[in-house]
Amino acid sequence: MTAVSATVLARAARGAQTEGRSPEELREIVSHWGAELELAPAEVIVEWAAATFGERFCVTSSMGDAALAHLVSKVVPGIDVLFLDTGYHFVETIGTRDAVAATMDVNLLSITPVQSVAEQDATYGKDLYKTDPDLCCKLRKVEPLSRMLSDYDAWATGLRRAETRNRVIAPVIGWDAKKGKVKVSPLARWSDEQMERYIAENGVLVNPLVYDGYPSIGCSTCTRRVAPGEDPRSGRWAGTAKTECGIHT
Repeated sequence: MTAVSATVLARAARGAQTEGRSPEELREIVSHWGAELELAPAEVIVEWAAATFGERFCVTSSMGDAALAHLVSKVVPGIDVLFLDTGYHFVETIGTRDAVAATMDVNLLSITPVQSVAEQDATYGKDLYKTDPDLCCKLRKVEPLSRMLSDYDAWATGLRRAETRNRVIAPVIGWDAKKGKVKVSPLARWSDEQMERYIAENGVLVNPLVYDGYPSIGCSTCTRRVAPGEDPRSGRWAGTAKTECGIHT
């Protein structure tokens, strides 16, 4: 451990607690630590989050790869990893989730919407992802995650600034006002090359669709292959103005 990370952890541990904090307390943490950790290595950011939030810290993963879950599990064995099971996933994504649960030291929690796909069709009409994709994402991703995060003060995401222009300003430690949670993005500053190197050096699980023309993977109904040279996220909600599901906006 470096002297910098040791100092960070010592200070974070002094402020750690097991009970949930108020939104005011959480915003103060972001205000105090955000700038200090902006240039810190991903491992130090995770160590800080674990020391600061304890059991009220979790990871979210869409199972495009398991890099973030792998990184965090080295620091926090048995960490809760939340996966949004929308009912529309590719079989390869579900397979990646199951492989992560079977081979990594994590507590994999699959989150499901209130309604099944069939129940949603009966309520809103068939294929809501076509007629109102924003509402579909809200019902099947945004609201289920918000409910699950009620048990946590902070959540780690795999957001990287290199992925899309919309994520260039993603802070390493940020405040998610909609959810009232601290949003930790340890990989935010990683380039594509850094991500590829980490995956190769650590034998990290990757969704096989990544190698079949799907660099960004969402629901099977709203994701297409991307041609060489295209924006990696251009296959998401192709043909619409939609670029995010709402979790990160």
